[in-house]
Amino acid sequence: MTRLVPAASRSLSRSVSRGIGRVTETALGPYQTAVVRIGFSATWLLFLLREFPHRQELYGPDGPWSWDLAQQLIADNGAFTVLMWSGSQLWFELVYVLAVLASLLLLLGWRTRTLSVLFMVGVLSLQNRSIFMGDGGDNVLHLMSLYLVFTRCGQVWSLDARRARKARARVDPDDDPAPDRVGPVLWGVLGVLLLGGIAAGKLDGDPLVPVILWGMWLAQGVGWVVARRGQGGEARTLLDIVGNLVHNAALFVIMAEACLIYATAGWYKIQGSRWQDGTAVHYPLHLDYFSPWPALSDLMSSSGTMVLLVTYGTVAVQVAFPFTLFNRRVKNILLAVMMTEHAVIAVVLGLPFFSLAMIAADAVFLPTSFLRRLGDRATRVCARLLARLRRNGGTGPDERARETGGDPADKAAESPHVGFTA
Repeated sequence: MTRLVPAASRSLSRSVSRGIGRVTETALGPYQTAVVRIGFSATWLLFLLREFPHRQELYGPDGPWSWDLAQQLIADNGAFTVLMWSGSQLWFELVYVLAVLASLLLLLGWRTRTLSVLFMVGVLSLQNRSIFMGDGGDNVLHLMSLYLVFTRCGQVWSLDARRARKARARVDPDDDPAPDRVGPVLWGVLGVLLLGGIAAGKLDGDPLVPVILWGMWLAQGVGWVVARRGQGGEARTLLDIVGNLVHNAALFVIMAEACLIYATAGWYKIQGSRWQDGTAVHYPLHLDYFSPWPALSDLMSSSGTMVLLVTYGTVAVQVAFPFTLFNRRVKNILLAVMMTEHAVIAVVLGLPFFSLAMIAADAVFLPTSFLRRLGDRATRVCARLLARLRRNGGTGPDERARETGGDPADKAAESPHVGFTA
């Protein structure tokens, strides 16, 4: 017995050491954070584009939720929104367009560390301006935009990852990497804007957002200075460890937030009488606001058995989901069921952006092997589409040769100005 205790303690210490090493040396879940980034930025981008003709009524200075009402509310709750910095129409249009641009660039994964902050500013600014313009998905987007700031969400499936691969393939390991010119310029511009906001007294509301903005700005500056000194060194190692810890903590918070959303929603439903008797799903199907396809809603509500099964099934899935994380197979099955349920809600109840936000939150639990296969398949499909477009457009070398009566490479070799061709 005395020999078993030291052996067990050594095994436990080795497991703890391996866990600490994995958390500090690696940014976990690169594909999961990438798909969360893509999902939420696409959701917000599509929402802004769809509501572009109605942006004045939703968030404009002359909307139903007037400028004076917004000022009174923000003075009371201290929420952050740059839309309250000025009541001019030009400022509103500029903020709206920048929110669209930030969503698009974050979706593509360009300068994700900076764009994740700008994406958060756009989400908070518009949502806090008119807090009643939402369908539930805006709350999830509101929280996830804060969490994404602390993640390394551009490790894969991003222009940042593509630029890093090209840099590794182009630069000799013994040489210094090519200097980054865009990053410092963008960093300097954002610093000037932050200083201007403080000087004008516009960042006196919620202290959390200014702290995040200044913290991210300083962290990027320190990271850039350390990177200029070379790839190695203790300072670079320390920054990587801190970045990995912050990323992994944020990833854990995103997963915990998704579980909390489902757990609270399920337990609150249990307390409702309509959910207890199995008729809760029947009522939204007969509301005009939630019936974009009346025939489909009538078809689903025509069967009492179906309504009963969907009502009880929704509660059971939401309550059980946090507990299924301990079993991979059950979790994956339940995850597929919940994503399918949200897709049905998007079509039947006419809540596409709520469903997209919840599917994006669910995606953090998708298996890495599935996401990699999905990414490889998407890459192959895109490559085939591009090849087909080139063939149909007649822009390839063979098509140009047939049009000009010969191979362009042979004609270029015969030209006396071959050295000046691009």
